Amino acid sequence: MLKRLYDRVIALSASPAAPVWLFVIAFAESSFFPIPPDVMLAPMAMARPNQAWRFALICTIGSVIGGAFGYILGYALFDRFAQPLLHAFHLEDDFVSFKQLYSRVGVWVILIKGLTPIPYKLVTIASGAAEFSFPIFMAASLITRGARFFLVAGILRKYGEPIRRLVERRPLLVTLSSVACVVVLYAIIHYVRFPKIF
Repeated sequence: MLKRLYDRVIALSASPAAPVWLFVIAFAESSFFPIPPDVMLAPMAMARPNQAWRFALICTIGSVIGGAFGYILGYALFDRFAQPLLHAFHLEDDFVSFKQLYSRVGVWVILIKGLTPIPYKLVTIASGAAEFSFPIFMAASLITRGARFFLVAGILRKYGEPIRRLVERRPLLVTLSSVACVVVLYAIIHYVRFPKIF
């Protein structure tokens, strides 16, 4: 089913309404949809390099607004579903500790994970559940999502065809490199003590 969904998203990138669908996918991926908008952004930027920056902006706006929706989901669903479970298992103190930790390093989680292929919805929902500062969350989301999508658009605008050939010739190498980057970023988030900057 996921493969069919992926193929459908790829097909949308060639439709006349592709920019609209790009916004919709970017919005949905930040809260509940499993396919990242890069799947649409990449072929669109390669097919129309002169519009790559516009596509990156659409992606960024959709993703940040979707992130706000994910934050609200995390906040609302926590009150409705998670709070009774914490009470039943006597984990309220543990959650208070989690919120305190998130208040110290949450901005780094948002900034770093927003650049990676790790689903951003996990960050948006966790931020809402931890009641992390909403203005800081939105500012960090704008920075990190904008950096990611504009970087992708810029690289593909300049080197789109060679990158496409590399992915087609060496898919395993590209996949393993991506996984390695994720592992390194995960280690940085979990084992490096970040200062509180806000």
